Amino acid sequence: QVQLVESGGGLVQAGGSLRLSCAASRSLLFKLDTMAWYRQAPGQQRELVAMITASGAPTYADSVKGRFAISRDNGKNTVYLQMNYLKPEDTAIYYCNTRRMSLPWGQGTQVTVSS
Repeated sequence: QVQLVESGGGLVQAGGSLRLSCAASRSLLFKLDTMAWYRQAPGQQRELVAMITASGAPTYADSVKGRFAISRDNGKNTVYLQMNYLKPEDTAIYYCNTRRMSLPWGQGTQVTVSS
């Protein structure tokens, strides 16, 4: 079964940057799937942050547009999220999955932005 492993989170001051990575343990159809980053803040529902099609076309939530950039390396079965100009409201656990959320969820990576 495919496992997703997220990494790269941490504690950063507002205005700072982080780069998240998500590696899939097996390629399967990774390169054919639209991949996405989601986040979940305490007491809130998981929300879509960004997604990227198999061909590399990105889409972003309005709240992160212009600050975050999603990319992928199909050869490494990895999707990335470059996060710039971070805000305290970006604080959450970040997860990756397919756009259809078809894979088991990983453990996520905690991002904490201090003001």
